[in-house]
Amino acid sequence: MKKTIIPIIAIIIVGIVSAYAISPYFTESTVDEAIPSGAIIESIMEESAMEETMMEESAMEETMMEESAMEETMMEESAMEETMMEESAMEETMMEETIPISYAGKFVGVGDGIHDAQGDAYTIPLQDGSDVLRLEDFQSTNGPDLYVYLSTDDNASEFINLGELKANKGNQNYQIPEDTDLDKYNKVLIWCKAFGVLFGSAELE
Repeated sequence: MKKTIIPIIAIIIVGIVSAYAISPYFTESTVDEAIPSGAIIESIMEESAMEETMMEESAMEETMMEESAMEETMMEESAMEETMMEESAMEETMMEETIPISYAGKFVGVGDGIHDAQGDAYTIPLQDGSDVLRLEDFQSTNGPDLYVYLSTDDNASEFINLGELKANKGNQNYQIPEDTDLDKYNKVLIWCKAFGVLFGSAELE
Protein backbone atom coordinates (compact mmCIF):
# COMPACT_ATOMS: atom_id res chain seq x y z
CA MET A 1 0.00 0.00 0.00
CA LYS A 2 2.80 2.39 0.97
CA LYS A 3 4.64 1.56 -2.25
CA THR A 4 1.58 2.68 -4.22
CA ILE A 5 0.96 5.90 -2.24
CA ILE A 6 4.51 7.25 -2.58
CA PRO A 7 4.52 7.36 -6.41
CA ILE A 8 1.05 8.95 -6.39
CA ILE A 9 2.18 11.68 -4.00
CA ALA A 10 5.29 12.27 -6.12
CA ILE A 11 3.18 12.62 -9.28
CA ILE A 12 0.85 15.09 -7.54
CA ILE A 13 3.77 17.20 -6.34
CA VAL A 14 5.36 17.23 -9.79
CA GLY A 15 2.03 18.19 -11.32
CA ILE A 16 1.55 21.10 -8.90
CA VAL A 17 5.06 22.41 -9.49
CA SER A 18 4.69 22.07 -13.25
CA ALA A 19 1.35 23.88 -13.24
CA TYR A 20 2.87 26.69 -11.14
CA ALA A 21 5.81 27.05 -13.50
CA ILE A 22 3.94 26.78 -16.80
CA SER A 23 0.60 28.54 -16.18
CA PRO A 24 1.98 32.13 -16.22
CA TYR A 25 3.23 31.63 -19.79
CA PHE A 26 -0.39 31.53 -20.94
CA THR A 27 -1.45 34.75 -19.20
CA GLU A 28 -0.79 38.38 -20.08
CA SER A 29 -0.91 41.50 -17.93
CA THR A 30 -0.53 45.16 -18.87
CA VAL A 31 0.11 48.33 -16.88
CA ASP A 32 0.46 51.94 -18.06
CA GLU A 33 1.89 54.13 -15.32
CA ALA A 34 2.48 57.83 -15.91
CA ILE A 35 5.82 59.57 -15.47
CA PRO A 36 6.30 59.72 -11.68
CA SER A 37 5.20 62.89 -9.93
CA GLY A 38 8.12 64.93 -8.71
CA ALA A 39 10.19 64.26 -11.84
CA ILE A 40 12.46 67.14 -12.75
CA ILE A 41 11.11 68.86 -15.86
CA GLU A 42 13.35 70.93 -18.14
CA SER A 43 12.36 73.15 -21.04
CA ILE A 44 14.42 72.89 -24.19
CA MET A 45 14.13 74.37 -27.66
CA GLU A 46 13.86 71.97 -30.57
CA GLU A 47 17.15 71.70 -32.46
CA SER A 48 15.62 72.74 -35.77
CA ALA A 49 13.98 75.77 -34.17
CA MET A 50 17.28 76.79 -32.60
CA GLU A 51 19.05 76.58 -35.97
CA GLU A 52 16.35 78.66 -37.67
CA THR A 53 16.47 81.27 -34.93
CA MET A 54 20.29 81.52 -35.15
CA MET A 55 20.12 81.95 -38.93
CA GLU A 56 17.47 84.65 -38.62
CA GLU A 57 19.47 86.49 -35.98
CA SER A 58 22.61 86.34 -38.16
CA ALA A 59 20.74 87.68 -41.17
CA MET A 60 19.28 90.49 -39.09
CA GLU A 61 22.73 91.48 -37.80
CA GLU A 62 24.12 91.64 -41.34
CA THR A 63 21.20 93.77 -42.47
CA MET A 64 21.66 96.14 -39.56
CA MET A 65 25.39 96.51 -40.30
CA GLU A 66 24.75 97.27 -43.98
CA GLU A 67 22.16 99.92 -43.30
CA SER A 68 23.37 103.20 -41.99
CA ALA A 69 21.62 104.99 -39.17
CA MET A 70 20.84 107.90 -41.54
CA GLU A 71 18.87 105.69 -43.94
CA GLU A 72 16.62 104.15 -41.31
CA THR A 73 13.11 105.51 -41.16
CA MET A 74 10.48 105.31 -38.49
CA MET A 75 8.61 102.69 -40.54
CA GLU A 76 11.66 100.43 -40.71
CA GLU A 77 12.23 100.69 -36.98
CA SER A 78 8.61 99.84 -36.33
CA ALA A 79 8.79 96.83 -38.68
CA MET A 80 11.95 95.60 -36.98
CA GLU A 81 10.31 95.83 -33.57
CA GLU A 82 7.34 93.84 -34.82
CA THR A 83 9.68 91.20 -36.31
CA MET A 84 11.56 90.85 -33.03
CA MET A 85 8.27 90.47 -31.13
CA GLU A 86 7.13 87.77 -33.57
CA GLU A 87 10.43 85.88 -33.22
CA SER A 88 10.19 86.05 -29.42
CA ALA A 89 6.67 84.61 -29.60
CA MET A 90 7.87 81.85 -31.95
CA GLU A 91 10.70 80.91 -29.58
CA GLU A 92 8.25 80.56 -26.70
CA THR A 93 5.96 78.26 -28.70
CA MET A 94 8.91 76.16 -29.90
CA MET A 95 10.01 75.40 -26.36
CA GLU A 96 8.98 71.94 -25.19
CA GLU A 97 9.24 70.14 -21.89
CA THR A 98 11.54 67.18 -21.43
CA ILE A 99 12.55 64.91 -18.58
CA PRO A 100 16.28 64.53 -17.93
CA ILE A 101 17.51 60.94 -17.96
CA SER A 102 20.58 59.99 -15.93
CA TYR A 103 21.05 56.38 -17.17
CA ALA A 104 19.41 54.48 -20.03
CA GLY A 105 19.55 51.10 -21.78
CA LYS A 106 17.58 48.65 -23.92
CA PHE A 107 16.43 45.20 -22.89
CA VAL A 108 17.90 42.15 -24.58
CA GLY A 109 16.19 38.79 -24.14
CA VAL A 110 17.95 35.57 -23.23
CA GLY A 111 17.36 34.29 -26.75
CA ASP A 112 16.43 30.73 -25.85
CA GLY A 113 13.01 30.92 -27.51
CA ILE A 114 11.23 30.87 -24.15
CA HIS A 115 12.51 33.74 -22.00
CA ASP A 116 12.49 37.20 -23.53
CA ALA A 117 12.32 40.90 -22.60
CA GLN A 118 12.22 43.99 -24.81
CA GLY A 119 11.83 47.73 -24.35
CA ASP A 120 13.62 50.66 -22.75
CA ALA A 121 14.91 51.12 -19.22
CA TYR A 122 16.05 54.46 -17.84
CA THR A 123 16.37 56.31 -14.56
CA ILE A 124 14.59 59.57 -13.79
CA PRO A 125 15.90 61.95 -11.10
CA LEU A 126 13.20 63.35 -8.81
CA GLN A 127 13.07 66.71 -7.12
CA ASP A 128 13.61 65.13 -3.69
CA GLY A 129 16.99 63.79 -4.82
CA SER A 130 15.88 60.17 -5.33
CA ASP A 131 15.69 58.23 -8.59
CA VAL A 132 13.08 56.07 -10.26
CA LEU A 133 13.68 53.24 -12.72
CA ARG A 134 11.18 53.42 -15.57
CA LEU A 135 10.45 50.59 -17.99
CA GLU A 136 8.88 51.99 -21.14
CA ASP A 137 7.39 50.23 -24.18
CA PHE A 138 8.26 47.14 -22.17
CA GLN A 139 7.17 43.58 -22.83
CA SER A 140 8.44 40.20 -21.74
CA THR A 141 7.31 36.63 -21.77
CA ASN A 142 5.40 36.02 -18.57
CA GLY A 143 6.58 33.63 -15.93
CA PRO A 144 6.30 32.74 -12.26
CA ASP A 145 7.73 34.91 -9.50
CA LEU A 146 9.25 37.59 -11.75
CA TYR A 147 11.18 40.44 -10.11
CA VAL A 148 13.05 43.54 -11.22
CA TYR A 149 16.67 43.64 -10.05
CA LEU A 150 19.47 46.16 -10.32
CA SER A 151 22.50 43.91 -10.55
CA THR A 152 26.24 43.93 -11.14
CA ASP A 153 25.93 41.19 -13.80
CA ASP A 154 23.43 39.00 -15.67
CA ASN A 155 23.73 36.22 -13.07
CA ALA A 156 22.35 38.27 -10.15
CA SER A 157 25.56 37.64 -8.23
CA GLU A 158 25.05 40.92 -6.38
CA PHE A 159 21.78 42.78 -6.76
CA ILE A 160 19.20 45.20 -5.37
CA ASN A 161 15.61 43.96 -5.46
CA LEU A 162 13.22 46.66 -6.72
CA GLY A 163 10.15 44.47 -6.28
CA GLU A 164 7.90 42.17 -8.24
CA LEU A 165 7.39 42.88 -11.93
CA LYS A 166 4.06 44.73 -12.06
CA ALA A 167 3.07 43.41 -15.49
CA ASN A 168 4.75 41.73 -18.42
CA LYS A 169 3.67 44.57 -20.72
CA GLY A 170 3.51 48.35 -20.52
CA ASN A 171 5.09 51.37 -18.86
CA GLN A 172 6.00 51.02 -15.18
CA ASN A 173 8.02 52.73 -12.45
CA TYR A 174 10.19 51.32 -9.65
CA GLN A 175 11.65 53.36 -6.80
CA ILE A 176 15.43 53.05 -6.50
CA PRO A 177 16.76 52.97 -2.91
CA GLU A 178 18.75 55.99 -1.82
CA ASP A 179 22.53 55.94 -2.25
CA THR A 180 22.34 53.23 -4.91
CA ASP A 181 25.51 53.27 -7.01
CA LEU A 182 24.15 53.03 -10.55
CA ASP A 183 27.65 52.79 -11.98
CA LYS A 184 28.02 49.54 -10.02
CA TYR A 185 24.45 48.18 -10.23
CA ASN A 186 24.13 49.00 -13.91
CA LYS A 187 22.20 45.93 -15.07
CA VAL A 188 18.39 45.81 -14.99
CA LEU A 189 17.30 42.18 -14.79
CA ILE A 190 13.91 40.57 -15.24
CA TRP A 191 14.53 37.64 -12.95
CA CYS A 192 12.52 34.56 -12.01
CA LYS A 193 13.19 34.34 -8.29
CA ALA A 194 11.64 30.90 -7.80
CA PHE A 195 13.84 29.14 -10.34
CA GLY A 196 16.79 31.52 -10.60
CA VAL A 197 16.26 32.17 -14.32
CA LEU A 198 17.00 35.35 -16.31
CA PHE A 199 14.37 36.50 -18.80
CA GLY A 200 16.17 39.60 -20.09
CA SER A 201 18.52 42.41 -19.11
CA ALA A 202 19.28 46.03 -19.95
CA GLU A 203 22.65 47.68 -19.39
CA LEU A 204 22.37 51.22 -18.03
CA GLU A 205 24.83 53.72 -19.47
